[in-house]
Amino acid sequence: MGEPGTRTPRERYRAQVQEEIKQHAWGQIATAGASALSLNAIARQMGMSGPALYRYFANRDELITELVKDAYRSLADTFAAGAEAGTGLDGLAHALRRWALEDPQRYFLVYGTPVPGYKAPEDTTRITAEIMAYLLDACAGEQSTPSPALRRALAFWTRLHGVLSLELAGHFTGMGLDPAELYADEVQALGTSWH
Repeated sequence: MGEPGTRTPRERYRAQVQEEIKQHAWGQIATAGASALSLNAIARQMGMSGPALYRYFANRDELITELVKDAYRSLADTFAAGAEAGTGLDGLAHALRRWALEDPQRYFLVYGTPVPGYKAPEDTTRITAEIMAYLLDACAGEQSTPSPALRRALAFWTRLHGVLSLELAGHFTGMGLDPAELYADEVQALGTSWH
């Protein structure tokens, strides 16, 4: 499809319906998880037949792929804004946490338990390379060679995702700690461990 201003009315309508379908899908994911996603249930919610909805998304996996792409794109855009602002690793870390807390289901779709039977197409995961590139650039700015930068970026990524996953899944409840402080401590520890 062309640019938004050059699309035909039919193309604009199709894009609007696809966005509405995705919003209903996010609602289902929030209440029952991604593995329970049902195109027929979405069709009923929208007052359309199942076959009519399948004109917009051929199957569940195609819809999940679009949701995954949207989630990764959202995080890549968040990191791009942080990199443009020159926030460094600390800024990217806090941007990641804000992004995850803003919509935990989006976070879990891309970083949580895999959806049974779903495998993302190769082009879907290319955006993850863009996300990692922002981390590598931030790390390389503080290191002299790419190998230590890659190690630092991966340590940063895995440790922060560990804390975020536990926080979003509610595992800190009742422990008497502030997840934001724990996250900030982890960011600080990661920063000082490489100097």
